Amino acid sequence: MEDTASHRTARCDERRRKLIATARRLFANQGFHLTGVSQIARESGIAVGQIYRDFASKEAVIAAICEESLQVWLEEETLNQAIAEDDKGTIAAWITHLLQEEYEFEERRMLMEIMAESGRSESIAQINACILGRFRPQLNRALTSIAPHLDESARTLIINLVQVLSWGIAAGEQLDPAMDRAALRTYVTTLVRREIGID
Repeated sequence: MEDTASHRTARCDERRRKLIATARRLFANQGFHLTGVSQIARESGIAVGQIYRDFASKEAVIAAICEESLQVWLEEETLNQAIAEDDKGTIAAWITHLLQEEYEFEERRMLMEIMAESGRSESIAQINACILGRFRPQLNRALTSIAPHLDESARTLIINLVQVLSWGIAAGEQLDPAMDRAALRTYVTTLVRREIGID
């Protein structure tokens, strides 16, 4: 019985991964509006009814994609351990990673879609709020640990700066593929590290 339950869980996980990968590709190539659940079903080979058993709506699929990307980008376990051990080198590297991490094509397009739709769709705005609700407190914890000399208003300004720069660079890369991305990321990282006082 236990083997059957484990097999069922493995199949469910595999189906979920396949669905999310298919939806991510379609959303990146066509946008949220032009991609329907029926097309996701057709491209993934997963029945529409099964998709709705796994996800309440198309927005729930979008939220799952964002959550998956956020887990990879935020590296929360790495930061939590570094803070617990007062490992300032790893904390500084984690902050740098927020600015240096290069978005793949699909990630950039998803980010552009979320930016565009946040002003038009309440459900997408809520997904965006959830992303920021995870990102901002983690960065605040990192800053509090590595730069205790900064007061709350200074930390808030730096959090705003990192948020705007990390998302803005991704937008710039999408709009201008010829941009020297490595040079720009190095430059903005140097600026932020100087503002924090960890150069």
